[in-house]
Amino acid sequence: MAAFVPDAGESVNALIADPPPGAPVPPILPPQDGYLFLDRKKFAESFAADVPPRQAAFMADSQVPWGIGALQGAVTKPAWRDLPSWYLLTTEDRMIPPEAQRAMAGRAASSVTEVAASHSVYVSQPDAVAALIKEAATRHI
Repeated sequence: MAAFVPDAGESVNALIADPPPGAPVPPILPPQDGYLFLDRKKFAESFAADVPPRQAAFMADSQVPWGIGALQGAVTKPAWRDLPSWYLLTTEDRMIPPEAQRAMAGRAASSVTEVAASHSVYVSQPDAVAALIKEAATRHI
């Protein structure tokens, strides 16, 4: 769901190291005590552009910090190498460029569904998220 799909030995840092020209730059603030936050003032535009403004503001104010280690940790054995995978590609994403999503989903041979949504697709379009989960669950039986 609008996520990184690292291969063996890759970290999120490796995947974001060489963004395509013109790609949006996520408004990640400098680390505070080993944790990262998105700039609250730029949160809605970058993370939740298709979420109602009051809800996006609440999301910005209640964001959970994530550790720097989340960017640096390398995957050892990606599940997509051995299992079928599905990917919900968000074409209006300003956190992970759609081109990067396409490339990662493609190399994982994922079944891809595209939706015109922000990175917060699970909030803005929960039916699309549920439909993809249902498809994956049904096909994997």
